[in-house]
Amino acid sequence: MPATHFREASMIYEIRTYRVHPGQAGEFLKIYQDQGLGIISRYASLVGCWTTDVGTLNSVVFIWAYDDAGHRGSQRAKLGQDADWQRFVPSILPFLVHQENALLMPAAFSPLG
Repeated sequence: MPATHFREASMIYEIRTYRVHPGQAGEFLKIYQDQGLGIISRYASLVGCWTTDVGTLNSVVFIWAYDDAGHRGSQRAKLGQDADWQRFVPSILPFLVHQENALLMPAAFSPLG
């Protein structure tokens, strides 16, 4: 694929999907909003947060924006070292069944990026 397929300097988006125990998405989101969102927002820009209604149920999907891959790496490293984040993470672990993430790199014609 030609190098022009991807933008050289563009935003990247990280999709983080958390599958939670059935019936616990509401409580997970409340704890995340009240205790974790302010912390992670120091390091990443929230594009949106959704729950699933079809497909893989009991899932919470976040999309976070970063300037580029280097910015994401440095911001995630800072987040991992943040004492507030380290105290927060154990509060959500009991809700989690599965977690995954994907990095989206915009194509040159993508309206986002």
